Amino acid sequence: MKKNWKRLTAITMAGIMACTAAGCGSGSSGESQSTEAAGGTQAQTTAAAGSETTQAAGGAPSSGSGENVTIKITWWGGQGRHDYTQKLLDAYTELHPNVTFEAMPAGWDGYFEKLSTQAASGSMPDIVQMDYLYITTYAKNGSLADLQPYMDNGTIDVSNVDPNLLNTGKIDGKMVGAVLSTSALVTGYNPSVLAEANYAEPGTDWTWDDFKTMCQTVKDKTGKLGTAVGPVDDTNIFHYWVREHGESLFSEDKKSLGYKDDAVCADYFDMWKELMDGGMAANPDEYAQIQTLGQEAGPVVTGDAASVFEWNNYTSKVAAVNDTLKMTTPPMLEGGSKGLWLKPGMFFSVAETSKVKDEAAAFIDWFINSEEANDIIMAERGTPVSSKIREYLVGTGTMSAQQQDMFDYVDAAAELSGSTPAPDPVGMSEVNEAFKNAAYSVFYGQATSAEAAAAFRAEADAILARNN
Repeated sequence: MKKNWKRLTAITMAGIMACTAAGCGSGSSGESQSTEAAGGTQAQTTAAAGSETTQAAGGAPSSGSGENVTIKITWWGGQGRHDYTQKLLDAYTELHPNVTFEAMPAGWDGYFEKLSTQAASGSMPDIVQMDYLYITTYAKNGSLADLQPYMDNGTIDVSNVDPNLLNTGKIDGKMVGAVLSTSALVTGYNPSVLAEANYAEPGTDWTWDDFKTMCQTVKDKTGKLGTAVGPVDDTNIFHYWVREHGESLFSEDKKSLGYKDDAVCADYFDMWKELMDGGMAANPDEYAQIQTLGQEAGPVVTGDAASVFEWNNYTSKVAAVNDTLKMTTPPMLEGGSKGLWLKPGMFFSVAETSKVKDEAAAFIDWFINSEEANDIIMAERGTPVSSKIREYLVGTGTMSAQQQDMFDYVDAAAELSGSTPAPDPVGMSEVNEAFKNAAYSVFYGQATSAEAAAAFRAEADAILARNN
């Protein structure tokens, strides 16, 4: 591991030097499994004032009365996402010269902490990229506007969106998020590293024992990491693990954890500690260093690790750096239940405090339904939610192999998926932090897995009962 750690340190320095030379910003495209710190840059899209509004492609109506407006918009992602999103904003301003944007790109790390502060002070941006983990929290505290009236009057056209997926944005009868994409959990892997270890590429029927064998083989044969994931950054992978055990992560009333036996959690901690202690998975200190690299310079991309747990747009997001990566379904529990679920990739929500709700809704419609917009997005945020846009992109013949794999993966995952769980409860950020702290107490040898699992339950139940 010392040899491998020196390599990771070298990669870190090289990544920093490369970014310094190129002038690139920070940020990650990892959704809930992101690997970069939040970026603080703001980009202003400018346009000539007083021009008449032009009808947007894809059916977006002209913005309001044509008066000049500025829409503040924030999202998380990597530098590639930041770059093309700015192109989107510029393209929309060309179509609507009275609309300019104040863009606030960021990485996943710290994104929701900053958003929480903005919400508390009444300064939340007009359009907010929102995640399924947190949408309930922001809906319950009244931060998000109801978009149903805009869907009812056709400002946001949802006629080509599956109703079940559409309704994942509905909390307590209000449509607080317009779903943008579909995603599913994957294991991304570097086939070159597996070939170097003389280990066969995994299929959709592999198990957790197979996963551990793969990690051990890669470590023994190459000295590289078997996996470079942060397994407790949030509860997504653990949620999958719990569902495989036939349980729910949360109770139906969201006031407590849903699984009954703490051994489910303890076994999860033990598995990852075993992998870390054996040098097969990045321990917390090593993972902190990996996070500084950014996803596009992460060890799986650079060939210094075999695998990572991600979402099904992973290989597409990093294709510009390495277009040889592949993905498959996560390992299965032997004889377990269906753990996978089709997840809304992300939402656009509008702040309740926004003074430009009409204009924000019109932009969201253009983002979802415009061919021009999706020619720029190219499914980087996940499989497009509009069936018409999916058909259009496939028909253009311009999709890369990675983008086609992303579309195909959703179809394959559907056969292995159970029902989509309800949005996570209020207090999810606190629950995630409690989970991570409990896991780290095990990884650092400060507590047994049983003690940590019990501590997590006590703290999580208190958080959930207090907030729900």
